[in-house]
Amino acid sequence: MKDLEIRRLGRTGIRSRALGLGCAWFGSKQSSDRDTVEGVRRAIDLGINFLDTSPYYWESERRLGSALAEGWRDRVYLQTKTGTHPQCRGDYSARATRWSVENSLRLLRTDYLDSCLIHDPDDIELPLAPGHALDELLQMKEEGLVRHVGLGVRSHEFHRRALETGNMDIVLTYLDYTLLDQSAAETVLPWALEWDAGVILASVLGMGLLAGLKPNPVKDPLAHAMWRWCRARGVNIRHLALQFCLVAPIEGIVLFGAANRKEVEEGYEAATAEIPEDVRREFRAAFGVGP
Repeated sequence: MKDLEIRRLGRTGIRSRALGLGCAWFGSKQSSDRDTVEGVRRAIDLGINFLDTSPYYWESERRLGSALAEGWRDRVYLQTKTGTHPQCRGDYSARATRWSVENSLRLLRTDYLDSCLIHDPDDIELPLAPGHALDELLQMKEEGLVRHVGLGVRSHEFHRRALETGNMDIVLTYLDYTLLDQSAAETVLPWALEWDAGVILASVLGMGLLAGLKPNPVKDPLAHAMWRWCRARGVNIRHLALQFCLVAPIEGIVLFGAANRKEVEEGYEAATAEIPEDVRREFRAAFGVGP
């Protein structure tokens, strides 16, 4: 297996392994407190040192706080988000932002966040408005509660507008740099390079379309064709999908999700397994894209 390289996350100074752990599913009914502790600590032992969560992910922050107790917090970069807490979803006021971040700190059992992202706004101008989310996060940055500030959203135009403020240390883009869609390569990635912002690629398995189960051939014809190609050759499509993102034209972090220790180990294997060069070459020839 290959080693996971250490990468520079833009101007943040964060030097993380290329593969990060998305903790949404640890908060779901598919997981448990024990699954989270075992899975997160196994990931850290494997060298994964960037963890991403959100108040929106059910029990994720509370469970993650338990997993990072007893000194495990000191071994990772920890990121959460604001703006999507179920009690104040869509509220990007200064008051709601501070409440959300302080609540996250309590649940995560930490006194600071390595990064906090403005999460999924419907209108980017609202959190960027004077006296709203961005200003409050910058104030908390001065206080040492948050070390880096960013934006996690799908809209590329929102990323551009946020980067233009000069205050975004990190941008998280999802679903738009995968084997199925590389549109972020023409927008978010070069913009982030221009502003020296760190980039995080999320939902790299296309919301399950590239996870190994058979996609609907009518609804998702390209995903189905890739699945069929891999199945005919005994190739694990998850390996191709994850490693494609790991060689994206930017020094960013690639997030994968898991709900237990076994899925953590499967994700790590997908990122580090050796893929024969002839498989890579033939896949690229068939689909025009690949690792």
